[in-house]
Amino acid sequence: MSGETGPIGKNSNRIVVAVCLAFFTGMVGMAYAAVPLYKMFCQVTGYGGTTQRAEKQYAGRVLDRDITIRFDANTNGIPWQFEPVARSVTIKIGETTQAHYSATNKFDRPITGRASFNVQPEMAGAYFNKVECFCFTDTTLKPGETLDMPVVFYVDPDIVNVPELKDLKTITLSYTMFPVEKKQPVASSAPTAGSSNKVPDSEASLGG
Repeated sequence: MSGETGPIGKNSNRIVVAVCLAFFTGMVGMAYAAVPLYKMFCQVTGYGGTTQRAEKQYAGRVLDRDITIRFDANTNGIPWQFEPVARSVTIKIGETTQAHYSATNKFDRPITGRASFNVQPEMAGAYFNKVECFCFTDTTLKPGETLDMPVVFYVDPDIVNVPELKDLKTITLSYTMFPVEKKQPVASSAPTAGSSNKVPDSEASLGG
C-alpha cells in the first residue's frame, strides 16, 4: 500500500483545519462581545441590580406611598475620599429627587475616576430610574480638590405591580469609584533616548 495521502485526504484535512480556525475565531469574538452584551442586558432588564437611565425627567404619576433610599459609597484602588452627603432620604414613589455624593482627591496628582453602580434588592434595578448622574461620565479631580456629585432619580410607580416588590420599603443605591488610566498619546508612546519604557506599578503610582 502507498503511504502517500491522496487528493481526497488532503481536501479533508483542509476542511478540518478551516472548521477549527473558524470555531476558534468565533469563540474569541464571543469572548470579546460577552462583556458589552452582558452590560447591555443588565441595563435593559435591571438584572444584577443595574439601574435604568431615564429618558424622561418625571415618572408621570406620584403615588401616596413612601420609600426610603439608602446611599452607599465604596472605592477600589483610587485614593479618593468618596461618600454620600446624606445616608438616606425618604420620598414618594414616582417623585423625582436629587441626592449628592462628595469626592476628594487625596493624592498629589490629578486622578480620573469612574463610578460603577447597582441597587439592592437587585430586582428593584429595573424600576430605579436615574435622570442625571455623575456616573454617566468620568470625573477628574486635581490634588486636594473636592467635588459635589449629584444624582437625580425616581422610582417607577410600576414597582408596586411586582409581587416580590409591592411591599418594598427600602432600596439601597451603591456606587464604587475606581481609577481610569489615561492612554498615552501615540506620538509620545515611544521612549526617547536614555529613557525607560517600564510601566510603573499602578498601586504604587496611586499611593496604594
